[in-house]
Amino acid sequence: MSRGFPILKGWLDRLTLPLLLLAGWQATALWLDKPTILPRLDAVASVLMQPTAKILITGSLIENMAVSLIRVVLGFLLAAGTAIPLGLAMGYFQRVERWVDSSVEILRPIPPLAWVPLILAWLGIRSLADWFPFLQTSLIGASIQFTTVVIIFIGAFFPVLLNTIQGVRRIPREYIESARTLGARGWALLHKVLIPASLPMVVTGLRIGLGIGWMCLVAAEMMPGSTAGLGYLIWYAYELLRADIIVAGMIAIGLIGFGMDKGFRRLEARLVWESSG
Repeated sequence: MSRGFPILKGWLDRLTLPLLLLAGWQATALWLDKPTILPRLDAVASVLMQPTAKILITGSLIENMAVSLIRVVLGFLLAAGTAIPLGLAMGYFQRVERWVDSSVEILRPIPPLAWVPLILAWLGIRSLADWFPFLQTSLIGASIQFTTVVIIFIGAFFPVLLNTIQGVRRIPREYIESARTLGARGWALLHKVLIPASLPMVVTGLRIGLGIGWMCLVAAEMMPGSTAGLGYLIWYAYELLRADIIVAGMIAIGLIGFGMDKGFRRLEARLVWESSG
């Protein structure tokens, strides 16, 4: 009982503010009685409790979530696959840093959404189905526009890159010199020293990059040509004054983002514990 009470108290502390906010939301919604401005919680819950039911003409909530997740995963994997090798090279080789650093520092402050007009001009509204005809009958294949993936890529790229660089730079020189003394060169040095020692910072960059990519996704899904996804669902519901669907979509976005961040936090804590042990 003595062990369970602190755990219960911790959960109560975490839930107190959300419950108060929900109660205030419901009271305000009942007082206003304007569902197009502030929907009641039961109306929002009705949308969330039927994730497989078709919403408007945009497909079900689950389908839109799947489209958004696939988009963000594709953009995030492209960002990680390019930013991590480049970050390792920039952190270890001074010449590579001199070649690339100025370009990175010029491009990094540009908001990802500022690229939208240029990317639309370059890529248009083409989707995976345009390149892979067998995907034309699939909602997923027809809904994954290259423009959206590129916007997510830009949003996730720089946090991963900068954290990877810092992760390499924080490796004590003694580790690298000791590995060289033992004959480690090239791939062996990279595999045995650089990657393991910088991994906690890399995971931190991946967590931040995924969060930024997820935020960019929602805005990118409101661009021309988008036909599915949580961002598109929210925008379409706004045009039809369906505030209950808007709030349900926002909650789905928050829950997915929360879950992804929690997963990376656990991975990060485990890697830090292993490296310190």
